[in-house]
Amino acid sequence: MTAFRVPSPEEARMPITGHLGELRSRLIKVVWTLVGGTVLAYAGSDILIGWLRRPLAVDLYFFSPVEAFWVAMKVSFFGGLFLSLPVILYQIWRFVAPGLLPNERRLVFPFVLIGCLFFISGLLFCYFVVAPFALNFLVGFGTQQGLKPVFSVGLYMDFLLKFLLAFGVAFELPLVITILAKLGLVTPQFLARHRRYAILVNAILAAILTPTTDIFNMMLMMVPLLLFYELGIWGARFFGRKPVRSDVAKEAESRA
Repeated sequence: MTAFRVPSPEEARMPITGHLGELRSRLIKVVWTLVGGTVLAYAGSDILIGWLRRPLAVDLYFFSPVEAFWVAMKVSFFGGLFLSLPVILYQIWRFVAPGLLPNERRLVFPFVLIGCLFFISGLLFCYFVVAPFALNFLVGFGTQQGLKPVFSVGLYMDFLLKFLLAFGVAFELPLVITILAKLGLVTPQFLARHRRYAILVNAILAAILTPTTDIFNMMLMMVPLLLFYELGIWGARFFGRKPVRSDVAKEAESRA
């Protein structure tokens, strides 16, 4: 794993070509870390599959010779993503750090820790609350129509893994907004003033992140996104970069 360190002032003055090279370097590190995490997760893929079956206690079937194998690969990749999360967040921080103030660049450990906690919270919330509720509701709707469910392991795992990943990413929204405020790209006033547009964007994101196209699952995703947007406004208000006052404003305050 790459050692943690604070970017130097020379890195902060890097030209655009240097930033592109920096982005490429960090993406390569993320990819190799993800590959290593996937290999490690594959060793416990049977345990992960058993764990993922619990939100819906039914028998799962595979309908092609390679379906079970690809399910193991997808689950291993998801496990590798989880194991690689600290490194991924660290590489993201290292990339955006040149745009931060010197004292803000030292917040790499809180950023990685909070980012991991938010992502894990999203996974747990989806696994124990949202996924069982959504699955039982949808299955119950089908059985009320006189239909008998037969679940493909591939389709079931696709649905659940996308749901888990979507909520893990959604729970990172307050942290993302706070970082943007730290970079001076947004302000709490800007976010609050454009709340109506945020609702529209959150609806679009919910439609993209939700594994199905029904309005029920979209609402399960959209409501947390709206709540986290509001939480992000508070994060930007308390932890965002303070506006720099001009010399004229300071002189006027001193005369008052």
